[in-house]
Amino acid sequence: MLNWKEISAVIIATLIISFSISILKFSLNYFLYALLIVFLVILVNIIAKKIASYYLESEVEIGLWEVITYGFKPHKHFKKPFPAGVVIPLITTIFSAGYITWLGALVFDVKAKVYRAAKRHGLYSFLEMTEWHIGLIAAAGIFANLIFAVIGYLINVPLFSKLCIYYAFYNMLPISDLDGNKIFFGSLVLWSFLAIITLIALGYAILLI
Repeated sequence: MLNWKEISAVIIATLIISFSISILKFSLNYFLYALLIVFLVILVNIIAKKIASYYLESEVEIGLWEVITYGFKPHKHFKKPFPAGVVIPLITTIFSAGYITWLGALVFDVKAKVYRAAKRHGLYSFLEMTEWHIGLIAAAGIFANLIFAVIGYLINVPLFSKLCIYYAFYNMLPISDLDGNKIFFGSLVLWSFLAIITLIALGYAILLI
């Protein structure tokens, strides 16, 4: 399901986020526990996207969030991609003294499966993925995290429930190459609907979980 590039990206993201979350605890046991929970949160998101992409006759490849441009003009770009998925979680943790951790570390690329498209629609009729399809795939990951947040609450695993919600919240932000941007440009209605649900869940996580 995951290639080596995807596995390495997931491992790096899991380590960075887990370290940022557990920095205030100063406990190896808590870090290992956070490591497991973060891995499961990310895995839920990825599996949902993989399943959605399969039914949309496409393939998803997961990678670390990298920023290439820093302005609106094409010539304003970094010489090398800026590893935002690694740097930003660490920066937010340091500047907030460990009270805030940015969880948006992974992004995805998607491409259509040519042989499935040719079989079902004809060779040249469905080779490109639309923004709507890409938005649906991104939304599947958000939906999965929110659903599993409820499951985590019901089975009394509050950290898993909270991190599912926080992960959904940060990835819903319509910036750069995060899921929220893909959903926003795929369907503003879908993004608005998910944003409302995510904000309600976020308030619940902060106040009650």
